[in-house]
Amino acid sequence: MKREILISGGPRETRVAILEDDRLVDLRVDRPDVRRLVGNIYRGKVDAVLPGIQAAFVDIGLGKSAFLHASDLIEPEDDEEVEEDEGNGRSRGGVGGGPRKLPNIQDLVKRGETILVQATKEAIGTKGPRVTAQISLAGRYLVYLPFASRVGVSRKIESREERTRLRQIVAQHLTKDSGGVIIRTVAEGATEEQLKRELKSLLGLWKKIKRKATFVRAPALVQREASLTSGIIRDLFS
Repeated sequence: MKREILISGGPRETRVAILEDDRLVDLRVDRPDVRRLVGNIYRGKVDAVLPGIQAAFVDIGLGKSAFLHASDLIEPEDDEEVEEDEGNGRSRGGVGGGPRKLPNIQDLVKRGETILVQATKEAIGTKGPRVTAQISLAGRYLVYLPFASRVGVSRKIESREERTRLRQIVAQHLTKDSGGVIIRTVAEGATEEQLKRELKSLLGLWKKIKRKATFVRAPALVQREASLTSGIIRDLFS
């Protein structure tokens, strides 16, 4: 399959077209006055807890409260193989994502509590964005999950030997209790030095985010996701 990324940039907007075998498969537009929320990390304040729908509303400073479901407050069940979402470099359901019994939302968060969350869906109409407490930081080869505990590998890497090699390299450089990692499809064939360097970068970024989160007053933006063009190149360019 031949993939092309076409970028048209101007002062008012940037348009990115993705073609596969000369057919348009995706078109994205980024405008300075309408910034994307997905991927942004916020220090929010819980506005309300609704046990009936197992969810909470969180003020992240946008005027519309963000929606946080109980399933986005706990770590998914561990699984060594994950389905990567190329659109944002993350996995569907984190590491694992299998069905599990959820604890009561009121046992997880309280009204007035401050919490670090990440936007996973844009605001639509009168609805605010959807957020998760399971933060993920996407790199070129890896996705770092501070609150997970297992190294997962993209199912699109078909070779069992290559999956094992990549998992062993990352696990070797991931200290105990320092989080989890998803190894992305593009990491196939990557060297130990490339993976080690990126893991170090992602761990450093998380350290900066944690430090900033302790100083800002909720609600506040803590970390902005990469621009549309940078994100596309990071996630899709090969």
